[in-house]
Amino acid sequence: MNKRFFAWFAVVSLVLAGAVSYFADSDPDGLDHVTEQHGIAEHAREHPLAGSPLADYAVGGDDRFTGLAGVLGVVATLALAGGLFWLLRKRSDVR
Repeated sequence: MNKRFFAWFAVVSLVLAGAVSYFADSDPDGLDHVTEQHGIAEHAREHPLAGSPLADYAVGGDDRFTGLAGVLGVVATLALAGGLFWLLRKRSDVR
C-alpha cells in the first residue's frame, strides 16, 4: 500500500461521510425501529456520551449538520488510526 492509496481512501471516506450521512439520518433509524418493535427499547438507558457534541449524528444537536458530523467522525478516526499506526511503526523500527 502506498501513500497515494491512503490519500484516495481518505478523500473517498470524507466524501461518503459528508454525503451519505444525510441518508442515514432517518428518524428513528433502523436499530431504534427494531428495538421499539420488539420491546427492547423499554429497557434502554441514555448513553453516557448522549450529551457530547457529535451525539445523534449531529453537531451540537442540530440535525442540519449531519454531514459535518460524519466528516468530523472520519477525520477523528483517521487521526486516531494514523497516530496509532505511526507509534507502532516507530516502535518496530527501534528493535
